[in-house]
Amino acid sequence: MSKSVILLAALMAALLCWRLTLAPQDPSGSQQVRAQVVAVDDGHLFTQGQARLGSQKLTLVIDSGALAGQPVAGVINRFSGSMEYDEYYAVGDGVWLAVRSTGAGQLQGQIVARDRLAPLAGLFGLFALGLLLYAGRVGLRALISFVGSVVILWQGLIPQLLAGDHLLLWSGVWVLALVLLILVSVAGFSRKTLAALLGTLCGLLLTALLGWWAMQALHLDGMTQTLAQPLFFETGMRLDLRQIYCVAIILGASGAAMDVAMEMAATLEELHLHRPDLGVAALLRSGFKVGNAVIGTMTTTLLLAYSGGFLTLMLMFWQRDTSLMQILNLKLVSAELARILVGSISLVLVAPLTAWIAALCYCGVKGFQTSDGSLPTEEIRPS
Repeated sequence: MSKSVILLAALMAALLCWRLTLAPQDPSGSQQVRAQVVAVDDGHLFTQGQARLGSQKLTLVIDSGALAGQPVAGVINRFSGSMEYDEYYAVGDGVWLAVRSTGAGQLQGQIVARDRLAPLAGLFGLFALGLLLYAGRVGLRALISFVGSVVILWQGLIPQLLAGDHLLLWSGVWVLALVLLILVSVAGFSRKTLAALLGTLCGLLLTALLGWWAMQALHLDGMTQTLAQPLFFETGMRLDLRQIYCVAIILGASGAAMDVAMEMAATLEELHLHRPDLGVAALLRSGFKVGNAVIGTMTTTLLLAYSGGFLTLMLMFWQRDTSLMQILNLKLVSAELARILVGSISLVLVAPLTAWIAALCYCGVKGFQTSDGSLPTEEIRPS
């Protein structure tokens, strides 16, 4: 494994340990343990189709930690009517339980969530195995960057956003760290990485500017994001949800922008390695042809990604026979369309920008001149 990957892995581990040492402790004295449901009382539960109201009374046995084997009786699982949050439990289900001692030798518990770690771990294992079998050492680097991205997002970006100070500035710093981690992990410290990094950053800078303008022009307030309103009130109404909305646009576009930038930088690197005699004009022309093919499919990437998340919303519009004019002017739809269009515009710009930057990295400034020192007269543009 290269020294750059080892260094990045060490930095990620240090960041994770630093953030964990600063994690607040639960003031109630409760601890989270895994437990299994052993008895269920549905006497106060009313069911209509998939909808449920009322409550369940559960008895559980803890099966992890120092309290393993101890029963917790009388745990109430209430149904609020919000099907996206309500959970129905049956005998044998595994859950995560917040428990604390009552002082009389008994335990009180409250269900935190169903235990879904095993299936998720299985999916991640399949993903890691496929990546390693197909890509070998590069796959290992990509896996490290994947885990590192999670660490940066959860331990770096999210706490900084909740701090509420200079959101766009600090978000830019963490997104830069994220992009640098991914590109260096995959390609190491090289001219290819430099070209992809600069191309990505140029595209994301334009994304930030265009995203802020679109938010102002469309009169968006950031409240259309998932759980934005309860977050706003839980944080004392001090968060600027508009800036968080812009950060979401930048973050959503960063992955696709890195993809396009790395493809362009890698393409021009291969061309330069196999045909070092190619001048800047020929190198750029070939790069633009590859960029055309990449952009042709990549422009729909964000559309399909966001559409998948709002499939039920589109079904509701179709069910209600809502007019296109009403759909497009709805605040929620306008906010998502702005994300898609701003992100797609950045992708269109990243390809030619990275091509020019990569050509400069591989050929140097002299490569932009003919033998007599003048600039090439032939036109260089995307075909």
